[in-house]
Amino acid sequence: MAPDLLEQGSRWLDDQRVRHLSRPVTYCRGAVSAEVQAAVGRTVFEVDSGTVVLEQFESRDFLIRAGDLVLNEQHVLPERGDRVREEQDGVTYVYEVMAPGREPCFRFSDPFRRTLRIHTKLVDTVEAL
Repeated sequence: MAPDLLEQGSRWLDDQRVRHLSRPVTYCRGAVSAEVQAAVGRTVFEVDSGTVVLEQFESRDFLIRAGDLVLNEQHVLPERGDRVREEQDGVTYVYEVMAPGREPCFRFSDPFRRTLRIHTKLVDTVEAL
């Protein structure tokens, strides 16, 4: 069987994203956490609330390799209420995994299900002492 060139290209691009466009973040579920490499993105959702006006919800997205999301020695998928902690310039930003309405809180970012696009919203900041 011939190699799948699209899958090979997708793997190469994923490697480049992790090497050159990602930073360490801490993924938390309750008291359990793991440090993973994540690239940062965003998604703008338009939500029909049943009124004449569409509401917009902008999420900070973390792109993480699905195989890297391991908690308690088990591969997991993101769940609403999980947290992502990102440190920058002495401040820890805490994001909660969520999406508006019935939107899923994550999507696979590629057709080969290697990369998770996790939707979050900023819920807290912690200044370094």
